[in-house]
Amino acid sequence: MFTGIVEETGTVRTVERGDDGLRLRFETTFDGLTQGQSVSVSGACLTVEAFDETSFEVFLATETVERTYLGALDVGNSVNLERALPADGRLDGHFVQGHVDGTAEVLDIQQLGDDWLFTFSLPPALSRYVVEKGSIAVDGISLTVAAHDDDAFDVAIIPETYEVTTLSEKEVGDPVHLEVDVVAKYVERLVDGYQ
Repeated sequence: MFTGIVEETGTVRTVERGDDGLRLRFETTFDGLTQGQSVSVSGACLTVEAFDETSFEVFLATETVERTYLGALDVGNSVNLERALPADGRLDGHFVQGHVDGTAEVLDIQQLGDDWLFTFSLPPALSRYVVEKGSIAVDGISLTVAAHDDDAFDVAIIPETYEVTTLSEKEVGDPVHLEVDVVAKYVERLVDGYQ
């Protein structure tokens, strides 16, 4: 479980593609990493398989490569990183599982004074889970939906979020990972049981 509060951006150090999946190594300043630890990499929960003082390595099975844009990463690309929430930790964002529900595209970026307004596409299968003022994770970042329609939504980005995440590097047309609020999915499942 994560909070959607990005701790830092990491850089892709190595990419090894194989028939069975993809192995990536990321530069990081994280200390105290352990083998088997969960790390959110731009919103996808991945397991640390190896690490040293300045980097860690993960393996992506074919399923993960197909459901995310991580397979398109190259050496030097930046990703958002967050370690899993400890049981006694603060929940400053919202409950983020690190299970990517779908990919979307940056449709528009507007700077409004010191803030930014980002517009993202919204896959039809996820539209019913997105509500105004509700939570959504975009590339692992806990954000609040400012407005939406059936095929797009807006979020307002404050300077702190813009500066400490990969949003500052995004351009129109770039892909992002989406994870809708898990509470919405549970509510839908419970309501379906009464119909």
